[in-house]
Amino acid sequence: MAEEFIDQTTLDPLTPVSPRDLELGEDEVDRFQWEDSPDELPSPYLLVYNIKAFKDRNRHVFLRGVPIIVHVESIERHLRGFKVRPSTVYLMRITHGDFTWSLKKKFKHFEELHRDLMKHKFKLRVIRPLARLAVPQGLRSEPGAALAIPALPHQPEWASMRQASSKQKCLEEYLNSLLEKSFYRNYHAMLAFLDVSELSFIQDLGPKGLEGMIRKRSGGHRIPGLNCCGRHRICYQWSKRWIVIKDSFLLYMRPTNGVISFVLLFDKGFNVQVGSRETGAKYGVMIENLSRTLIIKCSSYRQACWWKQEITNLAERHGQDFLTDHRFDSFVPARHGIPSRWFVNGSGYFSAVADALDEAKEEIFIADWWLSPEIHLKRPAKNNHWRLDIILKRKAEQGVRIFILLYKEVGLALGINSEYSKRTLLALHPNITVMRHPDHVSSTVVLWAHHEKLVVIDQVVAFLGGLDLAYGRWDDQEYRLADLGNVVEVDNAGTEEMNRNEQGSREERGDKDGSRATEMTEGQDDECNVDGKIWLGKDYCNFIKKDWVQLDKPFEDFIDRSDTPRMPWRDVGVVVHGGAARDVARHFIQRWNFTKTVKTKYKPSCFPYLLPKSQTTADNLPFVIPGCVPANVQILRSVECWSAGSSENSIYNAYLHVIRDSQHFIYIENQFFITCADERHVYNQIGDVIVERILKAHRARKTYRVYIVIPLLPGFEGDLSTGEGNSIQTILHFTFRSICRGEYSIVERLKNDMGDDWVNYITFCGLRTQAELDKPVTELIYIHSKMLIADDRQVIIGSANINDRSMLGKRDSELAVLVEDSEMQTSTMDGQDYQAGSFALALRLHCFRVHLGLSDDEMAGVQDPVSDQCFQEIWNARATTNANIYDQVFKCVPSNSAPSLSHLREIASSPDLASENPGEAREKLARVRGFLVQYPLHFLNEENLLPPLNCKEGMVPMEVWT
Repeated sequence: MAEEFIDQTTLDPLTPVSPRDLELGEDEVDRFQWEDSPDELPSPYLLVYNIKAFKDRNRHVFLRGVPIIVHVESIERHLRGFKVRPSTVYLMRITHGDFTWSLKKKFKHFEELHRDLMKHKFKLRVIRPLARLAVPQGLRSEPGAALAIPALPHQPEWASMRQASSKQKCLEEYLNSLLEKSFYRNYHAMLAFLDVSELSFIQDLGPKGLEGMIRKRSGGHRIPGLNCCGRHRICYQWSKRWIVIKDSFLLYMRPTNGVISFVLLFDKGFNVQVGSRETGAKYGVMIENLSRTLIIKCSSYRQACWWKQEITNLAERHGQDFLTDHRFDSFVPARHGIPSRWFVNGSGYFSAVADALDEAKEEIFIADWWLSPEIHLKRPAKNNHWRLDIILKRKAEQGVRIFILLYKEVGLALGINSEYSKRTLLALHPNITVMRHPDHVSSTVVLWAHHEKLVVIDQVVAFLGGLDLAYGRWDDQEYRLADLGNVVEVDNAGTEEMNRNEQGSREERGDKDGSRATEMTEGQDDECNVDGKIWLGKDYCNFIKKDWVQLDKPFEDFIDRSDTPRMPWRDVGVVVHGGAARDVARHFIQRWNFTKTVKTKYKPSCFPYLLPKSQTTADNLPFVIPGCVPANVQILRSVECWSAGSSENSIYNAYLHVIRDSQHFIYIENQFFITCADERHVYNQIGDVIVERILKAHRARKTYRVYIVIPLLPGFEGDLSTGEGNSIQTILHFTFRSICRGEYSIVERLKNDMGDDWVNYITFCGLRTQAELDKPVTELIYIHSKMLIADDRQVIIGSANINDRSMLGKRDSELAVLVEDSEMQTSTMDGQDYQAGSFALALRLHCFRVHLGLSDDEMAGVQDPVSDQCFQEIWNARATTNANIYDQVFKCVPSNSAPSLSHLREIASSPDLASENPGEAREKLARVRGFLVQYPLHFLNEENLLPPLNCKEGMVPMEVWT
């Protein structure tokens, strides 16, 4: 570090330095065991949350038992101003285990260090009697063990350049001798001289970079809304901070208490400049990224250039992944050979999340649109061991730091009660920290939401997809409508094959038959589920019949289980490891740190800044979720300046690219399907690209298939037959406008080119099931998935819906992953042998098996998704048959038999077969196979489904719905 950053003590330049100044007496001899050990931590990484004040005697900086070796490599001579005698700078390289770094020091810095250590030794001599009593008897030195320290020669003796080599050697010996003794090497003056801190030698933070004391200028944040008024450009102050440069970020902290005051992540906007013109400060250094411009002040132009060089070299050498443009304009590149596994439905996903949370040793990151603390992750619950809040409390008590980001909803519009979730979680343990965002007034963000769902364990395992850890999300492939208790067993793994893998992993951990799930924990007597229910309290729901109420009473039912079927929930998630998990963690860290910066209430140190782990250690996996296959994985996002401090719509770009480049088919499951740009209300072009791709195949006379599966009704409370479903009608309007109604719709555009032949290229379906509640009952399966499969080789899974809110990037924040198979297996495509990806093929076949109710012997018929047998004879035929049976038995809504609201009211007022003749209804329902039904394209096609302007839905801006 250059000289201006060392705390200087007023010294007499003529005072000689005695050779015996730093000798230690026999009662002062340093022993390695004398080093103060840090508080016991579950992991060395957790030291980042336990940084002490810089003058604290109990700081733990160096690696235990690892020597520190100094090598003075060269000297530099510089002329400054009108000085006759040149300034001599010594370039040193220091090694400490696997860490190596460089320092530049002048001789006066050695003198200052020497005198600081003399003062340190003098204080010890003054309190020697107390020190002798404090040292355990067995650790006291033996007589005659006094150590002589090489003297620090006086500067005039070294004035000659001809003695350069001897000077370097003497300095080496001097420092190396001091560093052998913890009494000196752990003193704060020595730590400052060596430019080291608690963050220097944490393996997961990457190589040691430049550190030192600097002065930084306040302000420079690029914050939208009312949080930033530009005042820091005029009124600012300079503050003394310790700066740490790492391979993908920099931070500075207060030396008085060790609190990290800011973290700047390297990104595509990263830039370092020097000079007063660029920085507005003499000898200033400007360091900027997409969300902030940081100005630090140096004492010379040479020093400023040194900082710029070291920062730039470290960033370009180790952080290049974050500085350059990547495919789809993503913030990170594709990571290769990443262990990945998909999950269909919440049963397998929640179970794997529970096991991963149980393995956490350092950190847990959770971001959700909605989080319900009391949900059980493994079911049926025999006790509370696998309840989310109990798991988090248990891990917090073990020292794991838990950080949770929740969407702060507009209370009048949504009833998810994030305030209750936050209050409940914070009451569990001080190691659990929760933040909510945005503040709708100060940020001016009212219409948009944080919609991503993720769980990250120790920055090495990351779950993401469409599943919030919330009520109503847990389900399995049975899609039960009733839950009156006494359920014997459910599939917590999702598929039989995954169940076997999970059982094997349990046996490896000594957890046979899942016995850990029955361990006794605190609170086990509360709601212990003696009836054997799967969905407890608010978890049993049908949100189209009735939305959630009284969420602060989690175990009280709010709908009658005996006559109201629950609404099954279909969703898709994914887990990734290693480098891809680091990327997911980086997204969370960016959002967390941004929220801490913009919200004043989160300024206190109890809401710490988070640090991203280095990609250099990403492959060191302490555990792997069973059932994974290797694949190439790229993390994608939708973010804007209001949500994360930067802009990106890589999910949208990836969707367009994958659809446009697909060769054989695409399969889409999504909660919404609002697309086909008209540049007035809808702007995303996913539907347009689908049309272009089908027309391309049609004109080339090639086979191409598009499978689209969406929910039969939007997930809003309401009854269309009574006129109380304005929200449902509005979403249906934009859905039908995208599919089949109007000049911009997919079907109408295809008809204009190929007539009715469009049915050979694209199909639209939903899911429905039935059960018994004293009589046959039915309900749609709510599809919440956000998934695209292309050519059995590429899969996109995430939180992004097919609408403008999720895709444009300027609205809701989202997270997704593109998985491209690297492990292939032989399959069939368009009648030919085909190398399909293991990840994509298994996922697509699982979806087809469940949707169509296929046996093992029937799976051969859907192996080739392009064939007429699969597309027409199995998929479309079964969807049509199932839909007809449901209409005959239940007079379902929605249905093609209700083209208008008057027809719908007639259907609702007349009895159905299930009520009049349950026996005959059961006979017909026995012919239903699977869950697939045709999407009713003619439902309410005679009505204008937009809400009237005099209702609350009509007053909402149109972009809220799209």
